Amino acid sequence: MAGGKETPRQKMIGMMYLVLTALLALNVSVTVLDKFIDINNSLEVSVDAAKEQNGNTLRRIENAVEESGSRPNDVKILDEAKEIRKRTREMVAELKTYKETFIKITGGYDEDGEMIGKTDYDRVGNYMMPENENNGIKLQKSLNEYANFIDETVADSSITFEPLALDANNNQRFKNDPNKKGMDWATLEFMGAPTPAAMATISDYQNKVMAYEARALDILANRVGAQDLNFDLIRLVALPESKVVAAGAKYKANLIVAASSSAEDPEMTFNGNEIDVENGAGKIEFTVSSASSYGEEGTARKTFEATAKLKDSVYREEIEYFVAEPIIQVQSAALSQLYLNCGNELDVLVPALGTAYNPSFSVQGGSTIQGKERGRVTIIPNAPKVTLGVSSGGTKIGNKVFSVRKIPKPDVQVFVGSKPVNLKQGEKATAVRVLRVQAIADENFKAQLPKDAQYKVTRWTITLARGPRPVGQPIKATSETVNVSQLMANARPGDRLVVQVDQVLRRNFRGNTEEVALGEQVFPITLN
Repeated sequence: MAGGKETPRQKMIGMMYLVLTALLALNVSVTVLDKFIDINNSLEVSVDAAKEQNGNTLRRIENAVEESGSRPNDVKILDEAKEIRKRTREMVAELKTYKETFIKITGGYDEDGEMIGKTDYDRVGNYMMPENENNGIKLQKSLNEYANFIDETVADSSITFEPLALDANNNQRFKNDPNKKGMDWATLEFMGAPTPAAMATISDYQNKVMAYEARALDILANRVGAQDLNFDLIRLVALPESKVVAAGAKYKANLIVAASSSAEDPEMTFNGNEIDVENGAGKIEFTVSSASSYGEEGTARKTFEATAKLKDSVYREEIEYFVAEPIIQVQSAALSQLYLNCGNELDVLVPALGTAYNPSFSVQGGSTIQGKERGRVTIIPNAPKVTLGVSSGGTKIGNKVFSVRKIPKPDVQVFVGSKPVNLKQGEKATAVRVLRVQAIADENFKAQLPKDAQYKVTRWTITLARGPRPVGQPIKATSETVNVSQLMANARPGDRLVVQVDQVLRRNFRGNTEEVALGEQVFPITLN
């Protein structure tokens, strides 16, 4: 039964009823039939007890509505509860008429009060079959219409009051039983049933109806605050001075006993806003904003207001908490300075936020590229100073200011073969066959930003000079290594090789190139 809760007594009686039904299939003795009479009597007592209990629930609803000033919504709920009581009485009374009819059509009682037709296996079944005035179909319809009425009246998304009288194909007990396949409800319950078993079956349905009513009234009572509170959830709660304790420091906490009721979740608020409550515990979650100032220990005291409403009582408390100052830590080869128009890659951390750190960045004086790893960001400055804004989960943490350096110019060097040329003493004319020119990045710049420190000489000129005049045609080079043997065939001791670097390009972290402004770069090499 999806919509009702059975008492232990109802569960015990239902189990006994199932066992005796199974024994009937074995053509058991009259003694067993007498047990069905006992079961029926017990079921009828259970129905009477349920009537009393459900009546008490209705009275609690009436009192709660009156105490709250008979508000329109509460009065509407009370009217619904009364209508449920009315429909339940009618359904139980209708079921009772079937029991009276079963006794009548099987001979009534003898002078000693014994049921004359208790061994009759046919009359009740025939009476309930579809071909006999649809008595079984009528009762099935009444039971299911009652269940549907309860379901629509309560209209609770967490509970469904399923139909009470199901055919075999819709009944979990019988849907996979090949012997029951296709049977209608009346055939399942009454075909071949002796009179005592049929009466017990009807009494069982009276109990199911009462269980539906009990559950429905409990739900309505909860809506007007008329439910009984039972503080049955007891737990120990530790309230520490701090949940984060350094090694060697003392952990201090107050241990309290907290109690709540599984029958009702109280209404709770956080700073005036309602919050979700599960098993008596309110769920508070919010992003902590930065404080305007912090104490010597790097913390700031803040508070929030919490309330809990149980029935007509409201409990209010101001709860304090402490905000730790979020220190922004930047890990990089250049902690305080960035390079202009370069991809300065930084790891920006806020250790105080722990695993809750979910960073996003903004920048003034440049642009940013968010990295794949948490806290990784690349800054491309375009101004003398850059301000990096750090946020976490949409909450601003703070700013970090960096000064910006210009890119240091590379050092251009000329090599004879694999050795640098000797510009002071010159080179032997017979040894100069291959020249190489190279733009070498500043060591610190290359160590910090290797992806931005990629230089290449793309145009340079080699001229053989004798006195003030050139000898032969100069060589215009576009690669960094050039064979000058043809030019050197005309060389004499005392001549000069003049190397002039015309263009140097830098490749940045994005793979784009730009020309480097080096000014005049001329290297005269004396030939010996």
